[in-house]
Amino acid sequence: AMGRVAPMLLVLGGASSASAALLTHSAPLTARFAAPIPQRGGSPVASEGLQSKPICAEQGNDFGRRQVMQTALSATAAAALFNVLPESAYAADVFPKWQQVDLPIATESPILFDIDFDPGNPNNGFIVGNKGTFLQTTDGGKKWEAKSFANLDPEEEINYRFTKMSFKDGEGWIIGKPAILLHTKDSGNSWERVPLSPKLPGDPYGIVALGPGKAELSTSAGAIYTTENSGRNWKAQVRETIDATLNRVSSSGVQGASYFSGSVNQIVRDADGAYLAVSSRGNFYLTYKPGDEFWVPHNRETSRRITSMGFVKDRLQDGLWMTTAGGEISKTTDNVDTQLINIPFERLQIKSGGYGLLDVAFIPGTNEAWAVGGGGTIFSSTNNGKSWQKDKSADNLPTNLYKIKFFGNRGYILGSNGVLLTNA
Repeated sequence: AMGRVAPMLLVLGGASSASAALLTHSAPLTARFAAPIPQRGGSPVASEGLQSKPICAEQGNDFGRRQVMQTALSATAAAALFNVLPESAYAADVFPKWQQVDLPIATESPILFDIDFDPGNPNNGFIVGNKGTFLQTTDGGKKWEAKSFANLDPEEEINYRFTKMSFKDGEGWIIGKPAILLHTKDSGNSWERVPLSPKLPGDPYGIVALGPGKAELSTSAGAIYTTENSGRNWKAQVRETIDATLNRVSSSGVQGASYFSGSVNQIVRDADGAYLAVSSRGNFYLTYKPGDEFWVPHNRETSRRITSMGFVKDRLQDGLWMTTAGGEISKTTDNVDTQLINIPFERLQIKSGGYGLLDVAFIPGTNEAWAVGGGGTIFSSTNNGKSWQKDKSADNLPTNLYKIKFFGNRGYILGSNGVLLTNA
């Protein structure tokens, strides 16, 4: 039937009678790291990487906020006699919370899409981006080294957008565009390419490492697959694609469902395996919980286009956040009931200046939250998102900030022009 998601099958040796196979598997295509990539123009990239550094010199000062303000007030009163605006009056504004990390970028102005560290070895981390960008750290993010897949031709590799990755206990997965799936079992020392069939519904959009040989793959069409043998066989978790579901329930009161283009522009997975997806037009969103047969569509509670969505506490039922066009943020008012078509949200107080907010992170166990977006926009909250303050750490950087992720207390912000910020 149209829209039905067939189970993923393994095709060995290149011949198969299963024409519905969605993933094929050929002989392992080992990808070992080559030597550090030289910069364009011939200058070599230092293999040891560079230490992260503050954006401004005042970062190292240990003045408390009260002391800074007292100093500013005193200086202002004295300078008023000379009609001079004292620099110290701005001291509280120029202490950045975030500092830029110098990266050995091998291509010009790449966009950084994802960062991840292996929970089994927190010193081992990776960054991926467009133009074949692939970086590794072995000291917890202090130094980064540009890497290359030895089995990908350099002219071919630069065309890849590596978009998502996930690591667990030495095993890792990377997906990208054009459609590609890479797998490592030895902490990233060597990689195997798992060929993807053209019959895969949609493009690979999300990947989560679940344990030895286990992973979960989601696509832009809403298909979800799991493997327990390192990608040789896959099992469908959803009976039909989002498109087929909307065709079946188009009269259920979900506004914008009839305009669905067949794909979503965001899919995120919580700690329990539940999913949240935003339609490519941003006019509605969907949820899925393990054991469900179909996605459940939901109305947005605003006329503004949905920019991004996520989980407040890494569990769908504990709360959702939503950003919309024009730089607005909303959060669910209570525990989430996914059976409701209209899940209630409340708008949070933020003066974004119209800049779009592209990602939000609520820090577990605290009242701290962060939001990032276009034009180097960073906002922070100390009351669980009720109100927000502007952070100027990236105001002078020519970048759009796309993602913010925390690993414990250590945070990273990724953006365009190869920008990586950290609070470490």
